[in-house]
Amino acid sequence: MRAIDRMWGQMGGVLLALAVPITAFAQPATGGPAPPATHVSLDDAVRLAVVHNHALRAQRLNTDLAKADEVTAALKPNPVFTSTNENFPVFAPTDLFSWNNLTTNQNFVESFSYLFERGNKRRIRTTVARDTTGLTINATADAERQLAFQTAQAFIGVLLAQSTLDLAKENLANFTDVLEVNRARLRAGDLAEADFLKISLQKLQFEQDLASAQVGLSLAKTTLRQNVGFDGLAADFQVDGTLQRTPTSTTLDALLRAALGARPDLLAAHNGVQLAADTEALAYSNRVRDLTAGVEYDRAGSLNAVGFTVSIDLQVHDRNQGNIAHAKVGKLQASEVEAAVQTTVRAEVESAWVTLQSSAQVVQLFESGYLDQAKESLAIARYVYQQGNGPLLDLLDAERTSRSTELAYRQALASYMTSVQQVNFAVGKQVLP
Repeated sequence: MRAIDRMWGQMGGVLLALAVPITAFAQPATGGPAPPATHVSLDDAVRLAVVHNHALRAQRLNTDLAKADEVTAALKPNPVFTSTNENFPVFAPTDLFSWNNLTTNQNFVESFSYLFERGNKRRIRTTVARDTTGLTINATADAERQLAFQTAQAFIGVLLAQSTLDLAKENLANFTDVLEVNRARLRAGDLAEADFLKISLQKLQFEQDLASAQVGLSLAKTTLRQNVGFDGLAADFQVDGTLQRTPTSTTLDALLRAALGARPDLLAAHNGVQLAADTEALAYSNRVRDLTAGVEYDRAGSLNAVGFTVSIDLQVHDRNQGNIAHAKVGKLQASEVEAAVQTTVRAEVESAWVTLQSSAQVVQLFESGYLDQAKESLAIARYVYQQGNGPLLDLLDAERTSRSTELAYRQALASYMTSVQQVNFAVGKQVLP
């Protein structure tokens, strides 16, 4: 018995050893979700937002719902089977299963009927469903357009916040150097303690600027992650890009032509007009009454017969007048909506173009010499003060002017980049880099 037990134990071990790799092989390897991005460019941010944004993903499902409605609209009516059986003598149990009663008294009617849709209802109904799908697709594309612009805005906001933080760090480091030089002058007896304290107190402003810049960068990153999706972008991500001005060579007329052919909300308005026209056609089609025809087999006692049925509504009162009138008004309304959207498109393109030109001019003003003048003025003020030939107020004023000018320049660059994205948003596609 012990030998047999050992043999069964060995066989079990062998089977278990064979089963483990087979089981492991049978289980498919499933890769987990992609890790969130840690470095993103502007194009990457927009791409991730279009993929990961949950609100947009939910809206895309409206297209699938519309396509499911297309299937429903194209379905034909089902045939109807009716079975009518009468004269069962339940109160006379002796006759219930009587052959004589079955052949002389009981009636059986088995019938099939079918609804014949007239007036091309199914074809027009399917067309209306397809129009709705087209409108839904363009409405989703318009939501993608808005999300892309919001994401681009948020990305430029991160660039500006990062640039502001770098500027604050640079300003604090430079001022700390100035403070240390004056500390050495104080120790050497070349600087009054009152003047040194005035300089030292100015460091607080630079430290506050640094703290504000750090908070601003954190908030800007949160806004971008909200658009992209917290599962698509890591919390400590870095942006790839810089604030810069890229010259453009386009015209307002070209932008208007592109917008009128590409704006998804305008295309959706075109779909709305077509949908309203087909809805009106369906209302007229529904005025035509459908025909229901049937065939039946009758057995009444010893009589066996075949019958036919035909039914149709008589258009005495209801001729679908209300729905036809409603569809006509809806058609006029859709035309007005289309005209309103077209006007909005033109206005938005012109406004974006004017804003772009103005933003470019502001940046050019800074780059034409004002930015260099502010830097040169600060360098001169520092040199003169360190040589003991200039007042402290001139140095502090030059520090403030340089800091505000540099910050304003970076804000102007961010405004210019945002206006470029505003043009793309107004046109409905990327026409400017």
